[in-house]
Amino acid sequence: MRWNWILLGAAAAALAAAGGCAVGPDYHPPAPAAVPATWQALPGGGVTDRQIGTAEWWKGFGDPMLNSLVGRALASNPDLRAVEARLRQSRAVREMSAAGLRPTLDASGSYAKEKISRNQPLFGALPLPPNFPYKYSVYQAGFDASWEIDIFGAKRRALEAATADWESAAEARNDAVVSLEAEVARDYVELRGSQRRLEVARRNVASQQQTLELTRARFEAGLASELDPTRAASLLAGLQAAVPAQEAAVTQAMYGLAALLGREPGALVAELSPPSPIPPVPPDVPVGLPADLLRRRPDVRRAERQLAAATARIGQAKADWFPRLSLNGDAGLESVSVEKWFEPNSLFWSLGPSLQWRALDFGRVKAEVAAQTAAQEGALAAYEEAVVAALRDAEDALVAYARGENRREALARELAEDRRAVAMADGLYAEGQVNFLSVLDARRSLYQAEDQVAACDQAVSIDLIALFKALGGGWEK
Repeated sequence: MRWNWILLGAAAAALAAAGGCAVGPDYHPPAPAAVPATWQALPGGGVTDRQIGTAEWWKGFGDPMLNSLVGRALASNPDLRAVEARLRQSRAVREMSAAGLRPTLDASGSYAKEKISRNQPLFGALPLPPNFPYKYSVYQAGFDASWEIDIFGAKRRALEAATADWESAAEARNDAVVSLEAEVARDYVELRGSQRRLEVARRNVASQQQTLELTRARFEAGLASELDPTRAASLLAGLQAAVPAQEAAVTQAMYGLAALLGREPGALVAELSPPSPIPPVPPDVPVGLPADLLRRRPDVRRAERQLAAATARIGQAKADWFPRLSLNGDAGLESVSVEKWFEPNSLFWSLGPSLQWRALDFGRVKAEVAAQTAAQEGALAAYEEAVVAALRDAEDALVAYARGENRREALARELAEDRRAVAMADGLYAEGQVNFLSVLDARRSLYQAEDQVAACDQAVSIDLIALFKALGGGWEK
């Protein structure tokens, strides 16, 4: 009896120590090195280092159709639904780890009809009365309880790891949201850009057809050589060759948007076929500071949570070096008669601690600790790599957007001059002061300038989308 009280005292001491420290390293978020205070070069184009004001950055383009497409994609995209399912799975795993810290209680009940062998060694060797109950019934009901005292923190470290895994899954979901929003916006801008370039190509085809008819009329009237209509026909064929490529780009963009919404390829054709302008970039583009970037980027946040989980698993592995103490007990009622089942004499119970300690494992725990330590070092390197990649993505996107704005301004000036050149060439050709080759060169240059301006408008909007994605915007919901 004395040893029973000693064991119970040890169990009570363990309960008091259960809220203490856990083995293994405690996690502290790493301080990323060499994060600049400002961007390398804060370009123009309305870009400022003011804090980003809204998560719904795509609404800055002021396009209701784009807003609708992004909303529908967030509600129905298959890849996003799969990521959200993994998030729910991770949350459930965390709840299981949390439940491991609490006691378990099992209830049971049974009834059995039993018969003792008349020839078995014990009863068969005794002189038993003729009415001895070789057959009888047994009624039993009770509870079994068990609680492993987490003295060295194995279960707490497991809960830490599961919590970090859950938070990492949440950041994976956020990363998927950012990517989906950017992909929808990009495909939509490509659609409107392709529609505009298609309209430019068709307009130039129609204009060149008129020019061809004019040169043929002049040739038939003896006012020009056959070379003029031949060259005009050559330019017309080149313009017509550009139309199918733009038509294909329009159709493929609509198919891509339908896929992002989880729809069949042709589901949005009727809705998106009417041309609409390329969404213009907003005049004000706040980008915040590099330090803000690391707090916003879901991939960086996810890498940090994976590092936290790997750190907790080191302690979880080290706890296997130490003994495990549990409190076990059971209580219930047992009787061979249903009438006496609930009498006090039918009560049974037991209570006491149990101790388990692995005596020999041939270095398994040591190897597991080494493996988890290496995994933690790899997670730290992955986090540092994610920080560097995030900073580079943002800097690259800032440079691309600024250079795109500068190129667009130059192309706009070129387009204005090409339009003047075409007007002058047409007038001089009509007066016979220049040959038709000058008219063709002017018209070819004008078509190229119009197409380049449309492509540049498209590229600048896409560069801005890439910038918002690089900044990690769009997931704070």
